Amino acid sequence: LRVLDGAVLVLCSVGGVQSQSITVDRQMKRYGVPRLAFINKLDRSGANPWKVVGQVRDKLRLNAAPVQVPIGLEDRHEGVVDLVTMRSYRFEGDKGVDVVESDEIPVDLLSEVEHHRQNLVEALAEVDDEVAEVFLEDEVPSSDLLREAIRRQTIDLKFVPVFMGSAYKNKGVQRLL
Repeated sequence: LRVLDGAVLVLCSVGGVQSQSITVDRQMKRYGVPRLAFINKLDRSGANPWKVVGQVRDKLRLNAAPVQVPIGLEDRHEGVVDLVTMRSYRFEGDKGVDVVESDEIPVDLLSEVEHHRQNLVEALAEVDDEVAEVFLEDEVPSSDLLREAIRRQTIDLKFVPVFMGSAYKNKGVQRLL
């Protein structure tokens, strides 16, 4: 792990943080490896990404926040809403290769998206002065400010952005990369 510039901590949306996840995270901390988290298998029965985000915070003791909200879970998983850009991405076609990007967020997800975006801003404000300043002035941070703060604090090991999707069906992986 000493030679890595960064890593992706892949977590199961059904199983959550497991013993091997804790071991890998301990190694990442020991060698100072910045990480992103990817909650996988959102298409499986029993998927609960919010439980996993809570486990990342509690069990791994990481300042983590989702940067995406899934559009549907289990057999209805279609894509994600990006909380930084406030755009939706649906993965269509064979193996999800056709990414349909839209400015429209599904109406049934609007309140949930706003809630999780506010949580993202609060988590970043705890560790980033620029976001904290905007947050304390009750202003809405720009996408560029959030993107830069996420990058800066991830590299400094003070924040872990959480992405979501289904690797098997190629949904969400494109946005992670």
